[in-house]
Amino acid sequence: MSCWMPGCPALSMCRGLAALPITCLERAKDLKTRLGILLHKPELGHRTGASSKLQLGSRQRDSSREVLEWRESFDQLLKSKSGVTAFHTFLKTEFSEENLDFWLACEDFKKTRSKTKLASKANRIFEEFVQNEAPREVNIDHETREITRKNLSGATSACFNEAQAKTRTLMEKDSYPRFLKSASYQDMTKQATSRGISKRSHT
Repeated sequence: MSCWMPGCPALSMCRGLAALPITCLERAKDLKTRLGILLHKPELGHRTGASSKLQLGSRQRDSSREVLEWRESFDQLLKSKSGVTAFHTFLKTEFSEENLDFWLACEDFKKTRSKTKLASKANRIFEEFVQNEAPREVNIDHETREITRKNLSGATSACFNEAQAKTRTLMEKDSYPRFLKSASYQDMTKQATSRGISKRSHT
């Protein structure tokens, strides 16, 4: 763009550019050159666009299938990262997300290999979720709570197994059916189904 003409609307822009460091101007010129090269290769842009659309379509099909699989079983929901996220969001509306957080903490705990870390993690999980009047106390019976307390004395990767199983059963029998009936999940399944119908109509 030329700026030497009197009254040129770009004059103020040029003055601003003149105040910029030389390195900025050089980078801008380099970027302009690269853009020019890309613009003169339409076939490259076309191929890139087609590839990205294909990848996006593939991701959408995968996510649609995944959303519909969540209703098949609670296991299918827990296997899906996005399913766990959606379920956690739902549990927050019921103020019971501590159950899922405890289950996830137990899953992470089982992967711990260091005995020192195992003991410290076990105590931290117990204090946060299991002991009486814990900040995020999960709903388990007194007997399971006491068994878990005793397990801490010789902490192994299995010391929360019983408490975790009870919490999982509670979620599966109680929260999971309500999640499937929730407006948020119903909306997700409608979108997933409509994407599936749209895909079939274009094939």
